[in-house]
This record gives sequence, structure tokens and C-alpha cells, in this order.
Amino acid sequence: MEYVDPIRDIDKILAIKKYLRNQSSRDLLLFVLGINTGIRINDLLSLKVNDVWDGTGAREFLFINHEETTSSKKGYFYLNHQVKMALESYLSKYDLKETDYLFKSKKNELSISRQQAYRIINHAAKEVGICGKIGMHTLRKTFGYHAYRKGIAISILMGIYHHQTPAETLRYIGIDKNVEHLIKLDVNL
Repeated sequence: MEYVDPIRDIDKILAIKKYLRNQSSRDLLLFVLGINTGIRINDLLSLKVNDVWDGTGAREFLFINHEETTSSKKGYFYLNHQVKMALESYLSKYDLKETDYLFKSKKNELSISRQQAYRIINHAAKEVGICGKIGMHTLRKTFGYHAYRKGIAISILMGIYHHQTPAETLRYIGIDKNVEHLIKLDVNL
């Protein structure tokens, strides 16, 4: 497996979102859900509409407990405002049943493939001028990188990624432990 980078630059993230918004609301949702939850691609692609939508609106939490998956242990993932907006936009444009795959292929009733998801994300990154190595772990790494930079404890990220040491998690999310990083802890009461 080749090492891939997180997307560190917020402006590049916004550019990818803008590019994908003009291409496909499904593809935008894939990107937004991936960078805001840190869920592995196999679990993202196995999601059904009713995993994230209760029939009237977006769920607050996504629960993953797929027996067939070995990639993520069961757990709850918060669906923030960005995810909810992308989800509502996507579902308002398509007539999907609650049992349909969330990232349904245009060719059949199945989910898009991991390879197709890679092509979508990699192409969007190249279109906005990202030169680094981009792959499906980029979404997870981007989530972790920005969560850490915003003050989320490394122990929480270790749990999400199922890592054994802080050093392993820092390396995975592309943080050089020898470089001082200022973290904003803004309670904003």
C-alpha cells in the first residue's frame, strides 16, 4: 500500500468541495462524509440511506455495526452540519429508497466501487492543484489532521484509528511531533 497525505490546506478542501458540488452531489457527499467522520472507505461504501436518514431528516449520529466489516469496530460517528447539508442536498435530488446504498452506482443497484471512489477523489484533488499523493486514506487522514489541530485529544484519535501509540497516530495523520503546532482551544462561551 502506498502512503498518502492528508489535505492540510483548508482552501484546498473548500476548492474540492466547490469542484464536486458542480460535478455530483453524491461525490460531494462522499468527500464531505469522509473528511468529517474519519470512517474507512469500505464502511462508507456499505452505508445505506437509512443509516444516515430517519425518513424526515439526517440522523445526528451514524452507527456502524456491520458484521461483515473488519475495517471499523462498531461505533457512533457524529454527523455535523456540513455532512447534514451535503446529505440533504443529495437526497433532495434523487429518489432513493431507505434500503438503497447511499453511494449508489449509476450503472446498477450496488454501491460505487472502491476504485471508483478513488478515481472521484483523486481526480478532484488534481483538478484543484493538489500535488501530493491522494488516496482513500486521505479522507481519514484529513479528518484526523484537522481534528488534532483543533484540539481533539490524541487519545480520542487513537481510539478512532485503533492505534496503539500516540506516535503511530501522529505519523498516520501527518503530524511531525518535532514541530510545534499551535492548537486553538476556543470554548467560545
